[in-house]
Amino acid sequence: MNIENQIKTITSESIEHLYQKVVPFDTIQVQLTRKDQIGDFTVVVFPLTKISGKKPEDTGNDLGNFLKEKMPQIASFETIKGFLNLTLSSQYWLTQLNNINSDIDFGFVKPTEDSPLVMLEFSSPNTNKPLHLGHIRNNLLGFSLARIIEANGNKVIKTNIVNDRGIHICKSMLAWQKWGNNETPETLRKKGDHLVGDFYVKFDTEYKKEITELQVKGLSAEEADKQSILMNAAREMLQKWEAGDNETLSLWKTMNQWVYDGFDKTYKSLGVDFDKIYYESQTFPFGRELVLQGVENGIFYRKEDDSVWADLSENGLDEKVLLRSDGTSVYITQDLGTAKLRYDEYPIDKMVYVVGNEQEYHFKVLALLLHKLGFKWGKELLHFSYGMVELPDGKMKSREGTVVDADDLMTEMFNTAREMSKELGKLEEYTAEQAETVYKTIALGALKYFILKVDPKKNITFNPKESIDFNGNTGPFIQYTFARICSIFRKAKEKDIIFDYNVLTDIELNEKETTILKSVSNFSNILNEAGKTYNPALIANYVYDLAKEYNQFYHDYPILFEGDEKTRNLRINISKAVGYVIRKAMWLLGIDVPERM
Repeated sequence: MNIENQIKTITSESIEHLYQKVVPFDTIQVQLTRKDQIGDFTVVVFPLTKISGKKPEDTGNDLGNFLKEKMPQIASFETIKGFLNLTLSSQYWLTQLNNINSDIDFGFVKPTEDSPLVMLEFSSPNTNKPLHLGHIRNNLLGFSLARIIEANGNKVIKTNIVNDRGIHICKSMLAWQKWGNNETPETLRKKGDHLVGDFYVKFDTEYKKEITELQVKGLSAEEADKQSILMNAAREMLQKWEAGDNETLSLWKTMNQWVYDGFDKTYKSLGVDFDKIYYESQTFPFGRELVLQGVENGIFYRKEDDSVWADLSENGLDEKVLLRSDGTSVYITQDLGTAKLRYDEYPIDKMVYVVGNEQEYHFKVLALLLHKLGFKWGKELLHFSYGMVELPDGKMKSREGTVVDADDLMTEMFNTAREMSKELGKLEEYTAEQAETVYKTIALGALKYFILKVDPKKNITFNPKESIDFNGNTGPFIQYTFARICSIFRKAKEKDIIFDYNVLTDIELNEKETTILKSVSNFSNILNEAGKTYNPALIANYVYDLAKEYNQFYHDYPILFEGDEKTRNLRINISKAVGYVIRKAMWLLGIDVPERM
C-alpha cells in the first residue's frame, strides 16, 4: 500500500476512534502539500468538521496526533486552517530511495493475461500527400499514449488506418496522368509520398484556374464545379476504381506503393511503429454492407437521387450522408467497416481514436451510427481530441502546398542539433557516426518534447529554434541532465570511488535532498494520472521539474567530492534514482536519452 493510501486508511480509523463515525475511504482527500507550506502530504480537514463538530484547526490536531502515534513514518504535523500538513521522516524517504533503486520496474504496472485490451488508432494518413507537422503531433501523441496506457497495466494494440482511396487520391492520379510524363520516385530521386503530393497540389492549382475561367463566363461557384472537366474526370475515376477497372486499379496500386515506401521512411525517422495497419480500400466494403443492411432494416433511408442517409435529428444532430447518389462511399462508411472488422478480430475492451478536434462531430456521428446498427460498444468509443499545430504565420493547407513537411522539419532539426552540439564541444571523443546518432537523438528529443509538453487539448504554435534550446523547458535540457548524471558514474569509475547501492537509513536529509526524493517517489502517481486522463503533458512537465530540481542540487552540493562517505553514497544513489526516472519518463514520451552530450 502506498503512503497516500496508508494515510487515508489511518485517517479513516482515527475518525471512527475519535468521533465514532464511519467515513468511506474514497471521501478522504490526501494530496501533496503546497510548495509554500511545510509538509509532504496534506489531509483536507474541512469536509470532516461536520463529523467532528469542532473547528478545522482542532479537528486537524486531533487527527494529526492519532496519525503520528500510528504511523512511525510521520515526523511532525501542522494544521493550517482546514489543512493537516504531514512531514515524513528522513528514514521513510531513504527507504523509498532504496526501494526505487532496487526495482527495475519502479512506477510501471506489468500487463497480465487478464489485463484490459486497449486499441489506439493514430496517424491515419491520406495517400495523396506526405506526412506534415500536423501528422507529427498525431503520431507522437498516439505513440506516447500507447506506452503510458501499457505502463499502467493494460495490453495495447497500436493501429493505423491508411486512407488509400477516395476522390482526393483520384485527384493525384489524374494529375500524374495528365502532367506526370511517366516520372517516378526513382527517375526523380524523390520520396514517393512527396512526388504524389506534388501532383495533388498540381490538380488543385489547375482546378482553381478552370473554376476562375468558368466564373468569368458568368457561372456560380457551384455551377462551375459541376461543369469542371478536371473534377468530373476525378469523379469518373473514383467510380471506375470502385467498379474494379483494371487500368485504374493498376495506377492506384503503383502510386500508393510510392507513398507507402515514403511513409515507412518517415515513421522510421520519427521512431513510430504500429502493431496492425488497416487500409480503407479493404475496410470500406464492410462499411458499405453495414449501411445497406441498415437500409433494409429501416435504420437508414434512401433519397430520390438514390443516396443513403441517416437521420440523427432525435439525437440533436442533423442528417448524415452515408452513400453518394452514384453509389460511392463517404469517409464515415469506411470508419463503420473498420470498427466492425477490428472488434471481430480482437477482444477490444477500449477503442481510442487519436484525431484532431476538428473531427469531434464526426466521432459523435460514428458512435451513434454504430449504436443504431446494434453494436453495444458503439457509444463507448473514445475520441482523443487534440488541438491543431499552427505556425507563427498561420495555419497549414495541404492543397496549397503550405504545410511544414515532416521530413524537411526533421532534417532541419538534425542540422540545428548538430551545430549546437558542436558549439558545446562535448562529443570530441566520439566517432563521426556516433556523434551523428547523438545529434539525431537530441533533435528528435527536442521535437517530441516540444509537442508533448503542451496539454493535448490546446493548439500549438511550433517554433523549431525554441524547441532545441539547451536551457529552459525543452527536451535537450532534460537529455543533458541525464547525460550529466551518467558523467558522475564515469568519473566515479575513473577515480576508483567506491559506493554502495544501498543507503543507510540513519542519515538526516537536507531540504533539497528531501525535495528530490519526494519528486522521484511521485513518478508512479504521475504515470497513473497520465493514464487516467490520457495526457502525456503530465509526464513531460513532471520530468522537466525533476531535472530542474536535480540541476539545482548538482550546482549547490558536492557529490563525488563530498568528504563524508555516507553523504557521498547518498547523493550518488539520489543521482541514480533521478537518472532512472528521467530515462523511464522520457521513454514514455518516445524520447531517447544519450549518455553523453
